[in-house]
Amino acid sequence: MKAPEDFRLGENRYGKARVRVGKLSRAENGVHSFCELTADVLATGDFHECFVSGDNAHILPTDTIKNTVHGLAAQQEVGALEEFGEKIGRHLLARSRFLDTVTSTLVEVTWDRIAVDGAAHPHAFIQRQPHRWHTEVSVSRPGPSRIVSGIDDVCLLKTTASAFSGYFVDAWTTLPETRDRFLSTLLKGRWEWRSVPADYRGANAAALEAILRVFATEFSESVQATIFSMGRAVMTAVPEIARVTLTLPNRHYLHLDVARLGLEDRREVFLPTDEPHGQIEAVVERA
Repeated sequence: MKAPEDFRLGENRYGKARVRVGKLSRAENGVHSFCELTADVLATGDFHECFVSGDNAHILPTDTIKNTVHGLAAQQEVGALEEFGEKIGRHLLARSRFLDTVTSTLVEVTWDRIAVDGAAHPHAFIQRQPHRWHTEVSVSRPGPSRIVSGIDDVCLLKTTASAFSGYFVDAWTTLPETRDRFLSTLLKGRWEWRSVPADYRGANAAALEAILRVFATEFSESVQATIFSMGRAVMTAVPEIARVTLTLPNRHYLHLDVARLGLEDRREVFLPTDEPHGQIEAVVERA
């Protein structure tokens, strides 16, 4: 007879996901500030008995975790995502001795003031940018916090100053070489901090500015070369950053030959396509 198998609990964590918060701040002069974010808060700790025997004595309800995010937003300004994520983690660790690590992943939607007659309106906003600021903060009971900031969905396009040539060719290679092509991507970036900057928001803005400057001003021999240049530029602009992870899908604009329609082809008509696309990812770090 086959002996019964033994099982044990492996890695585990629990928490609350998709906790949404809109934080309004009113200044005495009638000017409003508004911040909107979504938080995923997950904890590791001494939860063994909950999983294996159904004993919930060490489990802080996920509803309490949700309330913690809302309560902290009510008590104070949200400020930088990095700072708010640390507050969430420290608060929960202080409340429950069964938690070891709290990881908060925060995503911010950017609202800009609407300009009316050349002046920013005091309480009317618009979402202009598709990109979203992203922060992951892991707070552990012993040791320093680990903070990774970044940005998602930065939609970039340039119509020249990009090439792809001199690559390895095998029997099934059909792609023609080019020294003049579109370069389009939906960039995702992450950067890990080695020290705390004076201003997280300002440092993140400087990192994005460095990425955009490289994209706009440097000739691209390949997406790979552009990624490395972007990562190097971010760490040059923001010395507090230890390493940068970038993902750049290569979204194609295919030339449509309108000569087939009996028209002069001036290479001005293209077919946007993002499936399939090249997927290029890299980590750039300090030596």
